[in-house]
Amino acid sequence: MTLFLQQFVNGIALGSVYSLVALGLTLVYGVLKVPNFAHGALYMAGAYVSYVMLTSFGASYIVAMAVSVVVLAVLGGSMEWLVFRRLEGKTPVHSMIAALGLLFFMEGTADVIWGPTFRQVPTPFDGVVTLLGVNITEQRILVIVAAVVTMVGLYLLLKRTLVGMSIEAMAQDREGALLVGIDTRRVALLTFAISGALAAVAGSLIAPLLLVFPNMGELIILKAFVIVILGGMGSVPGAILGGYLLALAETMAGTYVSFAFSELIAFGLLVLVLVIRPTGLFQKGV
Repeated sequence: MTLFLQQFVNGIALGSVYSLVALGLTLVYGVLKVPNFAHGALYMAGAYVSYVMLTSFGASYIVAMAVSVVVLAVLGGSMEWLVFRRLEGKTPVHSMIAALGLLFFMEGTADVIWGPTFRQVPTPFDGVVTLLGVNITEQRILVIVAAVVTMVGLYLLLKRTLVGMSIEAMAQDREGALLVGIDTRRVALLTFAISGALAAVAGSLIAPLLLVFPNMGELIILKAFVIVILGGMGSVPGAILGGYLLALAETMAGTYVSFAFSELIAFGLLVLVLVIRPTGLFQKGV
């Protein structure tokens, strides 16, 4: 039972990161119908910004994360303004190719600046808390708490603010939103900025637990797409639930079956959902 609880906590921590990444991805897809493969590069960049702030500027962990959020929000918004806005009216293939190009460009830039070396991000939350016989690192507790706070904040933003209502309106009907006076281009830019901020939070939280390297975004973006399809394309609740389900399935499979088998779980779940419920666990809707 102790081993099960230990892996359950680890799965919840990993699922928190998966959900944050998938949330940014599903927001952009739900609002703009853009399969943003470059979202993995934003996640990677968020981890590197925190790494630089901690190691080069001596900032505290919280300050480093805050700077990462701001930088990645600006980067995400710039991505929409400089690239995807120019592709309005084009076929989805154009956006997919552009997103892949951005992914490889950002990975190459990171490789030029920091090299292919794996880097460890320091954290002040390196203690261990024992609860019911389960050892939980303070960093994992921070990951879970910060992710939940971020998700609640996103919910309040979408449901209680004018910006959030505009995003929901655009997700439901872009032309209708334009007709009632919503600045769809501004909403698109804000959506990409929010997506970048979510990726920054995820990258900054997981960085001390995993190694940081230029291609780390590729490893998670495939799983994020599986989560988005699993939860329902464009569904925020689906992205959250899908992230936790996938992480728990991977963790338990790695513990009780084989670590190598755990990597197949994502695609196994994807096939199962597509066969049983092709629309995903939730209906589309931000």
